[in-house]
Amino acid sequence: MSTCQHSAAPYRVFLFCLLLFSLPGCRVQTYPIDSDVVTTVDRTISFIAYPIVPGLLSHELSRISHYGEYGYGNWAFGPGLPSDPRTDSSTQGIMPPGYVPPSVPPKAQLLNFFAMANIHITDKESPAQLIYLQQLYYPNLSDYPLNEFEPHYPWSSQTLVYSPAMLYTTQVLDAAVQTVNALHKKNAFDFGIFLGDAVNSTQYNELRWYIDVLDGKLICPSSGAHAGSRTIDYQKPFKAAGLDESIAWYQCIGNHDHFWLGGYPVDAALRQSYTSDTVFAGGDIFMNAENIDHPVYYMGVLDGSTPYGDIVGAGPVVTFDSPPRVAADPLRRSLLKTQWISEFFNTASKPAGHGFNLAPPGAEEGFACYSFVPRSAIPIKVIVLDDTQMETDGDTDTHAHGFLDPARWAWLKSELAAGDAGGQLMIIAAHIPIGVDPAHSGTGWWDNSANYPLGTQNAVTLPDLIAELESHPNLLMWIAGHRRLNTVKAFVSTDPGHPENGFWQVETSSLRDFPQQFRTFEICLNSDYTVSIVTTDIDPAVKDGTPAATSRKYAVAAQQIAGKDLSPNFKGADPTVPGYPDVADSTIKSMLPSCSYNATLYKQLSPAMKAKMQTLFP
Repeated sequence: MSTCQHSAAPYRVFLFCLLLFSLPGCRVQTYPIDSDVVTTVDRTISFIAYPIVPGLLSHELSRISHYGEYGYGNWAFGPGLPSDPRTDSSTQGIMPPGYVPPSVPPKAQLLNFFAMANIHITDKESPAQLIYLQQLYYPNLSDYPLNEFEPHYPWSSQTLVYSPAMLYTTQVLDAAVQTVNALHKKNAFDFGIFLGDAVNSTQYNELRWYIDVLDGKLICPSSGAHAGSRTIDYQKPFKAAGLDESIAWYQCIGNHDHFWLGGYPVDAALRQSYTSDTVFAGGDIFMNAENIDHPVYYMGVLDGSTPYGDIVGAGPVVTFDSPPRVAADPLRRSLLKTQWISEFFNTASKPAGHGFNLAPPGAEEGFACYSFVPRSAIPIKVIVLDDTQMETDGDTDTHAHGFLDPARWAWLKSELAAGDAGGQLMIIAAHIPIGVDPAHSGTGWWDNSANYPLGTQNAVTLPDLIAELESHPNLLMWIAGHRRLNTVKAFVSTDPGHPENGFWQVETSSLRDFPQQFRTFEICLNSDYTVSIVTTDIDPAVKDGTPAATSRKYAVAAQQIAGKDLSPNFKGADPTVPGYPDVADSTIKSMLPSCSYNATLYKQLSPAMKAKMQTLFP
């Protein structure tokens, strides 16, 4: 019999599910996907980007019941998005100047895999959230706490702490997994990789839902009092389809996987708030992280007994006669990084440990880096890199920056050197991308030089990291999530005589919020012994009437309401300039309003690697 939680967990939720399904008329629900499974090359999600006012403002995003009267969430299928051929072969690029791709089919498919990122499985009823901050609104610009580095708009334009798509995170993952299974039958995947932020706030129950969806278990996507579990679609237990058992899947760690809401180390007070019966109270931590200790606002929870997940227990503390309460739940406990990793050994799908079993011998506990070779006969190695911050690094900002401590930096250099020496092409899979945000931004490469020697300094600067990567001609690409964008950036070689020293970076959007997509990567050896990487965005093939279809409507609506501020900027961080400020970067490409980007990326091989491939594929 399937269980809602693993046998090592408390039996309360299991007994609840057992009782629920023993009641007359109850059955295990499943949510099939649409039979028409295609990619964004064939069709895209089309909608009016920003409806004309009057409409809802960003801070009114939670008024889901009003979406229909304004036309929010209406969409249709539009034209496909062709794959953009990228050689970046001008006077200096990843391919030689004037390079023309072969007109004949590739010689061989080397690898085919999928990637998902920022799934953010969310316990919407947890008391330890920041939902109310999404509703904060500064109607007068003079009231807004501006600083020279942050965008000039209120927090309400952000969907990080509240999004209507929070209601359906498990069901959307289930639909995406079924879409993978259908694509697998057409062109078999060698593996899948998940690029971090599997969960929203390092909670045990969130992580078990995530793993259990991939394992095809019974999912009870509610917590606490399990309000609405018999009547509300997003609360009802369901049987997940599970990933095709022939597909191995591997896991990266993200900042949300081991920090509170992705930004803050979980201290004793925060840890207690996870399993408390009282809604968390704090200040505007986006303005100043120290406000976490100032109980100005009750941050609220979603009421699972309401069709639209009404926000309750939120607002200024002074307006409450007593603290708002929720039903406490021990399964909401916050996981240490080591505990989070250990859960991946508690799974029915393959491989055991999902990569964490491959950590190097002698590594310290919590070392979340490893490498693997997907196909023994193909010389491609995947280097899975933990580039998230440490809980003890002393950072007083949100912990969403890119970071490598000395152990991870030494390990990465060793893996790259071994790949070159062993004649292996290489892919780095990490949560946080590089060279797309300046150091002073919330998601840039962390620079603690102003405070050093206080706290911990990054083991490598961004310019030095990129220089190291460009010294390894066998590096094909760096793939990442984190920013919730579909973009591709070219890191061109600084040596015009050796374009093979350049590499690509491919970012994958969030599966929770629009465009709710994952990516596929088909790596081919071309007839001229170059490599091409066809990377394609995929919309889950949601079926009308299912919770995942409702989630798509809500995700489209959120993009229409707040999308002017959620859309990607087309800038990057120039590592050749001291401080690498925010600059225009023509090598970063994405597409609006679909927020998708398909590309065919060409890569020159080194003479040694070309000779090896000529031997393997004469």
